[in-house]
Amino acid sequence: MFPKNPGPIGVFDSGYGGLTVLNAIRQRLPQYDYVYLGDNARAPYGSRSFEVVYQFTRQAVLRLFAMGCHLVILGCNTASAKALRSIQQRDLPVVDPDRRVLGVIRPTAEVTGSLTQSRHVGILATEGTVRSRSYDMEIRKLFPDISVSGVACPLWAAIVEAGECDSPGADYFVKKRIDQLMRQDPLIDTVILGCTHYPLLMSSVVKYVPRGVRVVSQGSYVAESLELYLERHADMRAKVTLGGTCRYLTTESEERFRETARLFLHEEVAVSHVDIASQGQP
Repeated sequence: MFPKNPGPIGVFDSGYGGLTVLNAIRQRLPQYDYVYLGDNARAPYGSRSFEVVYQFTRQAVLRLFAMGCHLVILGCNTASAKALRSIQQRDLPVVDPDRRVLGVIRPTAEVTGSLTQSRHVGILATEGTVRSRSYDMEIRKLFPDISVSGVACPLWAAIVEAGECDSPGADYFVKKRIDQLMRQDPLIDTVILGCTHYPLLMSSVVKYVPRGVRVVSQGSYVAESLELYLERHADMRAKVTLGGTCRYLTTESEERFRETARLFLHEEVAVSHVDIASQGQP
C-alpha cells in the first residue's frame, strides 16, 4: 500500500508551531531528509473534539506514509494528546505495523523528573491538551510523586501567528495565564510550554514567571528523544534517507504559509499545497 523504499522523516502539525520542533530536530540531526506537513487550513485543533482531531491527524499521517515516510513525528501537542494513541493502537497494526508515529508529550514528560525540585509542575497549553490531561497521565505514570497543574491559553497561538509576540497585548495575556497557573499551585517550580507555538513567547513568559521557576520548551527534548530512538532502532534508522533536505507542505495557501513560517524559521522556504481531506477515506 505504501512505498517500501527508505524515505524522509515526516513531521506533522495542525498549524505552524511544529516548525519549532522541526527546527530543533534538524539542528540535532541534520543528516536526515524531512518533510513537514501543516494542516493550516483546518487549524487550530485545540478546541476540536477528540474524534475530529483523530480523523484529521490520521489523514495527515497516511499522506506522509504515502510519500514514503516510515517514521512520523506529531509535532503538535493537541494531536499527540487526542490522536496518537488511537493511531498507534487502531491504525498502525492494520495499515502497516512496521511504520511508527511518535508524539511530543512523552519525551517532555520523561525529562520532567530531573527538572523539578519541588515536584510541582505547571502546564501551559491549548484547551484540548489541558482537557485531555495527557501531561498529567504521562508525568504521573513516570513520576507518581509529581503534582501537575494545567491552564489553557487559548489566544497565545493566535498572538504568535499574528506576529505580535513582542506587543503589550501579548504581555497582558501571558501574564494573565501565568498568574492563573501560579494561583492554582504556588509551589510550581517548573512550567512546561505544552504547545509548540509558545517558545516564540519565551521572552514574555520568563518575564512573568516567579523568580527561580524554570520554563521548559519542548523542541530540544523531542530532538534528543528522536536521536536516542533512532540509535536504539537500527531497523528504522535504515529506512530514513540521508540527504539533509526538507520539504514543506501545507493545506492552506502557499503564500500564507511562507509568510507565517518566516516568523518561526527566520528564512524563506519553498512550500507546496496539498489536499489531505480525502486521505484514508473509502
